[in-house]
Amino acid sequence: MLTLYVGFIKDVWFGVAHENETVFATAFAFDRNHALRGLLRNIPFDIPFQHSEKPTKFAEKVVSSLADIYSGRGCTEKFSLDMGSLSVYAQKVLGAVSLIPVGYVSTYGSVARAVGGSPRAVGRVMALNPLPLLVPCHRVVASDFTLGGYGGGLHVKLEILKREKRGYNTLKEIAVNGNFLRVFPVEFVLKQLDGNANNKSLMPKS
Repeated sequence: MLTLYVGFIKDVWFGVAHENETVFATAFAFDRNHALRGLLRNIPFDIPFQHSEKPTKFAEKVVSSLADIYSGRGCTEKFSLDMGSLSVYAQKVLGAVSLIPVGYVSTYGSVARAVGGSPRAVGRVMALNPLPLLVPCHRVVASDFTLGGYGGGLHVKLEILKREKRGYNTLKEIAVNGNFLRVFPVEFVLKQLDGNANNKSLMPKS
């Protein structure tokens, strides 16, 4: 049976659904009920669950790690993630995205080239990611380094990426099942968005 727990850390509610020390789903929101609904939406439909007001030590560790990722500190913990209810393709996409390190982003197209499929197909998987933050879909952006989409809201995605910048300036490639996933410094995104904002400010007012 899954155990669902939602904890509050620095103005944000973070949630985890787990069985023993395996994570099935995560969620975060600025409202407790929204975080809990996010967990319920992300757990496999055919597994019984219970909601706990008191966390296990494992749940505390996961929630603390989610808060660290959200705050831009990243996470060195490695958790067992259950994706068995997802399609094989979705598992490939999320597995590749989980390799994007803090301080970097990849693009929908780069992920597609690494695992197959199309950028649009990758985007559909990202929209249904049951493990936000642990599988950092916020680090996947459009090919022109604009934000693309994000279930938590684009402003939230941007703020997380701002906190994750590390001053890197070169791209690198990560091996993924015989292919390579190209990742780029998060500064590429921030510069692009800053340039777009400046261009808009120079446009004549109607």
